[in-house]
Amino acid sequence: MWCFPPRLPLIAAGSALVLTAACDSLPNDFDLRGRIGDSRYDTSEAARTATANRPNPDDRGIISYPNYQVAVAKRGDTLGKLAERIGMNVADLARFNGMRPDDPLRDGEIVALPYKVEEPATGPIRPTGERDITEIAGRAIDNSAATPVTTSELPPVQTGAEPVRHQVARGETAFTIARLYNVSVRALADWNGLDKEFSVREGQFLLIPTTRGTAQEAGTTTEPGQGSPTPTPPSAAKPLPAETPEPANKPVVTPPSPDLGKQQTPKPGSAARMLMPVSGAVIREYKKGRNDGIDISASAGTPVKAANAGTVAAITANADQVPIVVIKHADNVLTVYANVADIAVKKGQSVSRGQTLGKVAAGDPSYLHFEVREGFESVDPLPYVQ
Repeated sequence: MWCFPPRLPLIAAGSALVLTAACDSLPNDFDLRGRIGDSRYDTSEAARTATANRPNPDDRGIISYPNYQVAVAKRGDTLGKLAERIGMNVADLARFNGMRPDDPLRDGEIVALPYKVEEPATGPIRPTGERDITEIAGRAIDNSAATPVTTSELPPVQTGAEPVRHQVARGETAFTIARLYNVSVRALADWNGLDKEFSVREGQFLLIPTTRGTAQEAGTTTEPGQGSPTPTPPSAAKPLPAETPEPANKPVVTPPSPDLGKQQTPKPGSAARMLMPVSGAVIREYKKGRNDGIDISASAGTPVKAANAGTVAAITANADQVPIVVIKHADNVLTVYANVADIAVKKGQSVSRGQTLGKVAAGDPSYLHFEVREGFESVDPLPYVQ
């Protein structure tokens, strides 16, 4: 392996001795994660910021992020073929990317979309740890059923950071762009399907590779004692405060049992923030972690009403094909309706307050499971409907 000392000009053939001496002085750091020579050459930061792999596209070639989408070209694609496959107007796609409809595309080349097309069934790629609405729907079924059920199988949800989308300006190269964002040009090429010369064109959109995450996410541990302050021991000179124990025979106060039969639907025209989706007694109360909503007794076939205006965010079904519906409202509030039959709405449809979503499914007993979530955290629905 040839080894050259840093920043040393090649003077004459006799410099071979200098090269040999420099090679002997290098540490055995074959993965280049430490210092090379003196402190000016430290590659440990590059190792810490290693880039992640580009997410996998769906079967059309779409990678969907919360704020934009890109398409990944297949072997033999032209811009026109790609536009046809993803269902987009080729003129719009060509204009946005500064290309012609018949321009050929390389296998794996990234093409930015001027507007969103239909997202995959799992929705856009989300930050790690953020929960999916379909997961909420599945949990609603599990929490509402008297017997164990399973949700229909869905593709795995991809997670990861949304990369910066850089548009190439005049005079920029792949090398200057990689240097600008502190990523390797090879990673930039892999993410964007560049050719072996790393060619880019003015107006082209490039995805900037994301890093693999922080040291904690990579599985490293802190040094013993770090982040765990040592408690101050009690002073021997200062006595502990006197404690007065409670009497052993102190009577236990039993709170009155709630009258579930009185928890009925608010009367029409009430000032409640939401409507009860069906009229009936609450037969199972909210208890976070055990029952993320309430179960409302109702006869099979009773219309299920939208608690408030919103948009149908998800529809899924249990093993018996009994669907549940998730509606997204203003202020990042979600409502979940389980044990619903004869669904009367579709995903993405806007619904008004009190609009019929479906009917209560038959069961023994028949009831509707209803949840309210602030973001992805469940809350007691009763304060919303009373």
